Amino acid sequence: MAKKGIFIVIEGLDGSGKTTQAALLAEKLKKNHNILLTAEPSHGKIGKFIRESCLYENTRLPTEAEALMFAADRIEHMYSEVKPALDEGKLVICDRYIYSSLAYQGNSGLSLEWIKNINARSLQPDICIFIDVPPEKVIERLQRKKSVMETLEIQKKVREVYMKYVAKGELVRVDGDKDKEQVAEALYRTVSGLIEVAQKYI
Repeated sequence: MAKKGIFIVIEGLDGSGKTTQAALLAEKLKKNHNILLTAEPSHGKIGKFIRESCLYENTRLPTEAEALMFAADRIEHMYSEVKPALDEGKLVICDRYIYSSLAYQGNSGLSLEWIKNINARSLQPDICIFIDVPPEKVIERLQRKKSVMETLEIQKKVREVYMKYVAKGELVRVDGDKDKEQVAEALYRTVSGLIEVAQKYI
């Protein structure tokens, strides 16, 4: 699927600060680029359903159904927001994408291969970042939230999946175990360098 812009994905554990860092990155990059900052689940019809029904213990769907809902939202998000912005030459920064499905739904007992297959029609990002924060620290940050993913054991397993893709070279790790400003600067430097590389192939 041809595109003119650059698609950047920011991944991380719940409580890793990735949403804050995605916003700070967008703020820095907008000085020289047109930016779309977006997130998954999206704010479309399917994404709204996910936010209302798939993120809390008492309203969750069967694991396979949730995975399919996330994949469907991803396709809708791609056609309604991501692809149009890329066609306009924008930098798209997305808070969570396919690797979140692999890490979280894969941790729920689904095959990573099956998750990849149901997401096969989704757009391939140009730059994928994993903001790495120790599971013990994210648990501290999540204590006041009613997250279904907030046990230390689950966060450790989720991180293991992310790190597999770091080892494969599909994700670039940024150390998130620092103060907000240091992480933001490291993220900006990393992404700026990768943008220069990505622009050569667009």
